Amino acid sequence: MPCNRDPVAPEGMLAITGAGGHGALTTAQILLAALGRAGVHGLLTRAAGPQIRGGESAATLRFASRPVACMADRLDLLLGLDWANVERFVDELPVDADTLILQDVASAPPPPCLTGCGARVRALPLAARAAEIPGGRANMVALGALGGWLGLSHAALSAASERVLASKDAATRAAAIACLEAGLGLVEQGGCRPVGDAAGLWNLSGNEAAGLGALRAGVRFVAAYPITPATELLEWLAPRLPQRDGQLLQAEDELAAVNMVIGASFGGVAALTATSGPGLSLMVEGLGLAVASETPLVVVDVQRGGPSTGIPTKTEQSDLGLALYGLHGDAPHLVLAPLGIADCCFTLEWAVGLAEHLQTVAIVLSDQALGQSRAIVDPPPRAPLLPPRLVPDGPLDAPFQRYAPSVDGRSPMPAPGRSGCRYVAEGLEHDASGTPSSLAADHRQQLDKRARKLDGLDPGPDWAEIRGRGTRCLVTWGSSAGAVFEAAARLTAAGHPTRVIALRLIAPLARAALREALDGAAWIWVVELNQDGQLFAHLHAQRVLPPQARALARPGPLAWRPGEIVAAVLDAEETDD
Repeated sequence: MPCNRDPVAPEGMLAITGAGGHGALTTAQILLAALGRAGVHGLLTRAAGPQIRGGESAATLRFASRPVACMADRLDLLLGLDWANVERFVDELPVDADTLILQDVASAPPPPCLTGCGARVRALPLAARAAEIPGGRANMVALGALGGWLGLSHAALSAASERVLASKDAATRAAAIACLEAGLGLVEQGGCRPVGDAAGLWNLSGNEAAGLGALRAGVRFVAAYPITPATELLEWLAPRLPQRDGQLLQAEDELAAVNMVIGASFGGVAALTATSGPGLSLMVEGLGLAVASETPLVVVDVQRGGPSTGIPTKTEQSDLGLALYGLHGDAPHLVLAPLGIADCCFTLEWAVGLAEHLQTVAIVLSDQALGQSRAIVDPPPRAPLLPPRLVPDGPLDAPFQRYAPSVDGRSPMPAPGRSGCRYVAEGLEHDASGTPSSLAADHRQQLDKRARKLDGLDPGPDWAEIRGRGTRCLVTWGSSAGAVFEAAARLTAAGHPTRVIALRLIAPLARAALREALDGAAWIWVVELNQDGQLFAHLHAQRVLPPQARALARPGPLAWRPGEIVAAVLDAEETDD
């Protein structure tokens, strides 16, 4: 008999939790894909235990008829495939009295940490129905039930299942479809799902989007050492680079990786490496070499909780200080941060173009909340097309002046082997021809040249995304942008007009444009996910924040939720009054 079904709103948020092997993440991935086929936007985040692989996991899925860039403040539904070690995720499962908790009839009751708020619990015969099907699995029966509650069609669920389970054998896929049908029969079918234009939506993770942006920009060599949570970016690129006459090489460590990338770039190939905070720490000496030799390259830092090994499976925006100031000496370089999953594509494409154009290092700060999350999104736009590396043209003076001063700091960078273009490229300070020099005049000349390239950069409108108007202003960066945008929309709807400035280009900072965007703000908060307020400190050092600005910072591993930002802003204003 079908159970009673509560009405489902046009948008909502649910979570699925279970021990390793119970398929919590697979269930959520199929459900997200099915929503996408119905023309619905969605965002899927995942959480794992400290052991990284295996063990318990939780997946959270928010869906809506509009783009979704962050999680909501509460869960509408929680499915427990089992309750093993669910206490590890209690902070990531915001249940309340209106949350519906689903479980198998044979399971023990949910722990008090989930039911103490008064959440309702309902049981379905998931395992029993799966046992009736050869090769059946309870999570696929549960998927059918969830799809029924959401009003998803059998066709959408089946197609999504075939897509996600494409690597499985035919018997496994057939059993999955049979389980879906059994699950659909457990509930009354909903019919209130919004249906949009599925043909125009993409299903991708932040790491996949970053890889796509790199390919769009012409990256054809990648060297890297695997590290959570950046590894999926490398896995996505590995089979695709050879299709474009490129190559990915797994190095023995991060030191080797960055030096391989420097070598490839010196050879004329746009090159990239990807890592997380510990790996970036190991790369900084090599990045200094790239700055000194004016060799372009891109480093994608998919940040995680730190310091040291920290929390590899959770997010945090705590590498900004390292990215900005970690290089030794005066080493001007680019620091960028994507503002969402789809924006990982745009920002990576732009970062490669900027690095190649300016012949310098670009560090792109993604994080676990972007890289390992998956979303149904509108197709990412293309980044602006920038002039490529400057190469020698026409007759050449002897000796070749690779590092000759120029108005914009750029100088021709020939490919190795070009006649008449022999020069030294190394980490020692040098004169205009590349010959090592310890003269103060040469040092000052080259420092000024390298700084001038970035100081004179006109980033156009892409330095930040600015939304809204009002005397309240929220400044943010990276993955916090989604929650900040939603918080600002809530504040504005409640009669507190709020604007947002989400920085995509952090170094070099567009000081004049940022001051103009801040003009007229009576209250300013800099919102970020780290303990010390690293962007707040950087903006103060850059002298762009007025005295009334304050930091709104906390560490991970939980990403910001819109409601807590709204509450913090209103509480602070009430205190000021």
